[in-house]
Amino acid sequence: MRVYLIAVLALGLPLAGMAEPLSPVRVAEWKSVYGRIEARDRLPARARLGGTLVELAVSEGETVEAGQVLGRIVDEKLALQLQAVDAQAVSLQAQLANAQTELTRGEDLLKRGVTTVQRLDALRTQVDVLQGQIEAVAAQRQVVEQQAAEGAVLAPSAGLVLDVPLAKGAVVMPGEAVAVIGGGGTFLRLAVPERHAAALKEGDSIQIEGPEGQAEGKLARVYPLIENGRVIADVVVPGLSTRFVDARVLVRLPVGERSVLLVPEAAITSRHGLDFVETTAGTRAVVPGERHEVDGKVMVEVISGLEAGDTLAGAQE
Repeated sequence: MRVYLIAVLALGLPLAGMAEPLSPVRVAEWKSVYGRIEARDRLPARARLGGTLVELAVSEGETVEAGQVLGRIVDEKLALQLQAVDAQAVSLQAQLANAQTELTRGEDLLKRGVTTVQRLDALRTQVDVLQGQIEAVAAQRQVVEQQAAEGAVLAPSAGLVLDVPLAKGAVVMPGEAVAVIGGGGTFLRLAVPERHAAALKEGDSIQIEGPEGQAEGKLARVYPLIENGRVIADVVVPGLSTRFVDARVLVRLPVGERSVLLVPEAAITSRHGLDFVETTAGTRAVVPGERHEVDGKVMVEVISGLEAGDTLAGAQE
């Protein structure tokens, strides 16, 4: 060996080209689960008024803006209440006109000394009472008008219409959902078995295999509540497809680490359906496993055939 080193130094060859003994390397343990593409905010557009849905302006898949009118509900009893309020207002106006006439006559009689001050005060009080009743009726009419205006079903936020459970002509109760709006962008929601909960950390890289190909996301949130033995987590993926909401996507999560032996991909040769690696001790038949990228180089995991301390024959780039 000393003679070899002297020859290497004399020829000016780099020592980096000499192969080193293999040693175990820690790699991430991945688990494949399915995630669902969900809207960040899923808000129902609810009816504020009970009645009949006489107008429905949206359908599933349409994009709406916040405050946009999605439908209209009509309660026919409100129109009757407005008629009753208007009739009451007309009656009070007539009574007020008569009371004001009596007040004017009383003031003239008081100047002549025919009536008393107490009588005049009673007439003024009657006029004030009627004016107050007219104002109360006007306020009551505004309340009924506001109730009628609440028949318009408004979009609670901008987004995509996910579901319209009702049809035109349906009888709607107050608080019933007329449409469901998905807004605030989309993300992946995962349900991971609770035994892997300790391995999930916010900020971890997540590998996604979607219809458009492989992508990478970041674990944004891990919810503390475990439901049915599952931990709920959210993954943010740039450019996530929003064509289908609640679509299932295959996701690979890092749930731990394990020790493996890695060799360069070029060190494995295949002959007659078997894989071989040349070592300083001779040719070894190996069983290759997963591929890993280490410092920009493609390395292959060796499941069996090599042991820690084995040295590859020749320099491996």
